[in-house]
Amino acid sequence: MALHVVVGKGPVGLTTARELRDRGHEVRVLSRSGGVSADGIEHRRVDAADTAALAGAALGAAALYNAVNPAYHRWATDWPPVADALLAAAERTGAVLVTMSNLYPYGRPRGPMTPRSPLSATDTKGVVRRRMWEQALAAHEAGRVRTTEARAADFVGPQVPAAQSHLVRQLPALRRGRTAWVVGDPDAPRSWAYLPDVAATVATLGTDERALGRAWHVPSGPPRSQRAALTDLAAAMSAPAPTVRGIPWGVLRAAGLLSPVMREVLDVRHQFDQEYVIDAAETTATFGIPATPWAEVVAATTGRAPAAA
Repeated sequence: MALHVVVGKGPVGLTTARELRDRGHEVRVLSRSGGVSADGIEHRRVDAADTAALAGAALGAAALYNAVNPAYHRWATDWPPVADALLAAAERTGAVLVTMSNLYPYGRPRGPMTPRSPLSATDTKGVVRRRMWEQALAAHEAGRVRTTEARAADFVGPQVPAAQSHLVRQLPALRRGRTAWVVGDPDAPRSWAYLPDVAATVATLGTDERALGRAWHVPSGPPRSQRAALTDLAAAMSAPAPTVRGIPWGVLRAAGLLSPVMREVLDVRHQFDQEYVIDAAETTATFGIPATPWAEVVAATTGRAPAAA
């Protein structure tokens, strides 16, 4: 089978690498720290902002996957050189460029977001991600590269570190019966992306010509508010129904005076104070990828069932 090169070994990168391996592909993971090659996955130490190194490591690859995850408060400085290097490496090697993205480019939504919704973000992080896609799409339309993009809602699943999931980070509080303090309106409906579904979508986009030249959404189950989702997780752990409260925005603003990450959260308040829901019907209809049933997501996330690799 063909060589597939995944850049980044965070939860998305490693889960996607395993998905590709399980489909029978040769898989190479590039990261700044490298790693031990084992279980059918090769690891190499490569700086994601080094075009020459990326191109050399991706020579002969069918697809190059952008699963890089810069620090949340450093997107404006760290993303552009990485995005430029990946785009240039894809152009040099002829590999399909598959970018793992999110919902930030849409800005404040007006109803469920689809891949055809306008990219109207004005906040710093949303503008960064919007420009990344616009540059990649322009290169695709000019015939310089072949590209596609996966966009997902907030992650959930046992593969996701607590710091990267609004739900997973609450599991210790739920187990102890403590109040779960969340960002935004606890009752606003939200979509959640189960990480194995993310990996299945990303791997499919890199292996199906129908994916090229546009973005696709990762299938998610019916929306669940933070309160409802946390209540489900608590029940799966046989913990009491949780008290879920929103952190007052004034408290977050005060925290932002000291924490750059909190300042960035304030910049995307629109993601938390209203419905934040996606429509991924096109992905399911085109590629046959369903969303994992919510009950299975909850069971896997709380450790009540075997997690997908």
